Amino acid sequence: MSTAEQPDVATAPYREVTDGKGRVYRIGESDRDILGHSRKLMVYLPWVAMMAISVFEYAYGSAEDTLSSAHHWTQSNTFWILSVWTFFQAGVSFPTGWMRERGILKARGAMLAGSVLALLGFLSISHFHNVWMAILGFGVLGGVGSGFVYSTCINMVGKWFPEKRGGKTGFVNGGFAYGSLPFIFVFNFAFDTSDYQEVLDLIGVFVLVVVAVCGWFFMDPPKNWWPAEVDPLKYQQAGSKTARSLAKNPPATKQYTPIEALRTGQLPLIWLLLVITAGVSIFGISFQVPFAKDVGFGPLVAANSAGILAVVNGIGRGVVGWLSDLWGRKNALIFVILVLGFSQFGVLWAGNINNETLFLVFAFFSGFGGGAFYPMFASLTPDYFGENNNATNYGIAYSGKVVSGLFGGGLGSMVIDTWGYDGAYTTAGVVSLVAAGLALFLRHPGLPRGNKRITPNPQPISREVV
Repeated sequence: MSTAEQPDVATAPYREVTDGKGRVYRIGESDRDILGHSRKLMVYLPWVAMMAISVFEYAYGSAEDTLSSAHHWTQSNTFWILSVWTFFQAGVSFPTGWMRERGILKARGAMLAGSVLALLGFLSISHFHNVWMAILGFGVLGGVGSGFVYSTCINMVGKWFPEKRGGKTGFVNGGFAYGSLPFIFVFNFAFDTSDYQEVLDLIGVFVLVVVAVCGWFFMDPPKNWWPAEVDPLKYQQAGSKTARSLAKNPPATKQYTPIEALRTGQLPLIWLLLVITAGVSIFGISFQVPFAKDVGFGPLVAANSAGILAVVNGIGRGVVGWLSDLWGRKNALIFVILVLGFSQFGVLWAGNINNETLFLVFAFFSGFGGGAFYPMFASLTPDYFGENNNATNYGIAYSGKVVSGLFGGGLGSMVIDTWGYDGAYTTAGVVSLVAAGLALFLRHPGLPRGNKRITPNPQPISREVV
């Protein structure tokens, strides 16, 4: 949503406080003054919407065999449908943010458009036998629609919880993974060539209704808004949890424009880290089940490893988001990347020694590491660069997933063909460890070394709302 778009409801008097670095905080209005209810609704609504659209990415693999049989598609056809979806789902994040911040596309409009495009995506793979029509419908339209919803939901929760966004963002982001679990069961046990059209049509309508209803109530806070109960200049005196979170994750020193954020060097580094970690994650999602089958594990183990990966992928996002409020975003991110990297070696080792139990254990850790970094990047971006331009700034960072789709899927397939699973999993693990090393160079722009907060301006500027 554009930062120019302000709530229509009457608000309480507020004042604008400027700290020692020149950042402005709008304080005095509570969430209930603006929304008419608790801001917690701006967590639960995005969470539900994210669970609804999770079917696109995390359940699609369970539907591939039936889709191939029904439409006479090859494995390559179904792979490219999902690859195109990944490209547009991530690629639309930046233009979505740009349009929202300029008032061209409001939050409610983005959600409603996303819900309609999501429906068209499912109708296309339900009724079109032509693979190009399916790519256009599911890949392009469904990808754009999912990107609208994903981008809007992530930015919404970050704006409403600037003082403790880690846990909230992780909770919302987690829905994008474990929300797919019911759909995975549907595709595995109630989906075949006799009923695939009815199932896909119903899922499309379900996504349309859920996303549209949630999005109807979306509303951004005013520009520079800060919760009334937390003094941004004296947050050490706030409640213990809030004070600890802000001490570990200090607010941005200013509201950075995208150009300014890029010039710090930190936004390009965040983009690069997302490219690498998302690439390894997509590799695991794409090839863990084929690897399990290749080493001779039964279909139950293969299916369970996929289910574990999806569930833990989502739960891990919420857990690490909460931990990042305690440890600091950078420390939590490095921890997650290390787990992701070492788990690649573990999955390979368990497969090579043909130990099903260990395979599922390392699938657990791979799923945990393969999802928990997303809310870290979604929280780091506004932590470093502020909330006002976060839709665009995070859109730039998240666009790295466009490259990751090729790196994790296409390039991963080529490495397997050339070096086998041993070479592919070893490469994925090494690349993750390199990313963990690069993450050590993350630094909060505008703050001295050690994240010591600049002494704020003791004389706030006040202004009454007309």
